[in-house]
Formats: sequence, structure tokens, C-alpha cells
Amino acid sequence: MNAAVTYTEEELIQLLKGQSRQAFNYLYTNYAPALYGVIYKILEDEQTSQDVLQDVFVKIWNNIAQYNSDKGRLYTWLLNIARNSAIDKTRSKGEIMKSKIQTGENVVHNLEQTSKTEVSTDTIGLRKMVNQLKPEYASIIDLAYFNGYTIEEISKALNIPSGTVKTRMRSAMGQLREIYAVK
Repeated sequence: MNAAVTYTEEELIQLLKGQSRQAFNYLYTNYAPALYGVIYKILEDEQTSQDVLQDVFVKIWNNIAQYNSDKGRLYTWLLNIARNSAIDKTRSKGEIMKSKIQTGENVVHNLEQTSKTEVSTDTIGLRKMVNQLKPEYASIIDLAYFNGYTIEEISKALNIPSGTVKTRMRSAMGQLREIYAVK
């Protein structure tokens, strides 16, 4: 029966910098569950989290020579790589598109929620208040709050700079506060 091999942090670092496969296997066996937990907490998708975990260990293998123990512990360095990789994945174009694609069940749920929101905003007379705004303000509020457009999408739809959209949005919100206070 083989006794379980253990390393001190210094020994593990030296072996990893020497590209020891045995040390890398040890690293994976002992650290993968914790790193996976960090990744999964950010991504909330099992398959994507497993893919990112694999990428993290490739980065570790390729960049272990850059690890500096004076700047922190190995575990902290590993966690930072995992966390940053997960965050990068959420920002990637593919993940953004994946989050925008909805299944039939999600579309129905979102439509139900939208109709509930419309009813609740109509009960406070929000549409009437928006219609009291200047047309350039009303169109921005309508696109943002009733249609869910982002600043960039409003900018493209109205063919105006995003800075102008933000300024008009701020002004419109101020006017809406005044209209609502009078109501």
C-alpha cells in the first residue's frame, strides 16, 4: 500500500517550477475542489466551471515560473488565477450571448414578469408621467425602462452618442422625480 505523498509549500513550488508531473498531480488533487468552488460561485454553471478549471490549471502549469512567494502564498496565487479566469469568462462574448439566448420556458416566464411589471408601473401612472417629458427624454426612458435597452443600445437605436444618452437620462430622471412629487 502506497503512503500518501505530501509536500511543504516550498517543496511543492520548487517541484512545480521544475515541471514535475507528480507535483502537478498533487496540486490538482489537493487544490482543484477549492478552486472549482470559487469558479462555480462566479459562473453558476457546472460545465463552464469545469472548462474554466481546466484552463486555470493550464495557466498554472504555464506560469508557475512567475510565481513569487514574497508576494503571497501559493494558495492565494492559485485563487486569484481561478477568480480572474472565471470573471474573464463571464465577460467573454460567448457567455454574454449565451445569457441573452432564452429557452421557451424562460421566454414565457419573462413575458409573464414583464406584463406584471407593466401593470404595476401603470398603477402608479408611470407611462403618463413619461409622456409629460420632452420627446427626446421620453424616448430614452421608454427604451431603457419599458424595453430594457442598455445605454449602448439606446445610443445605436437613436443614433446619438452614449454620453448624450446618459445626460438626457439623468435629466429625464430629475424631471420624473419632480412630476412624481407633484402627483
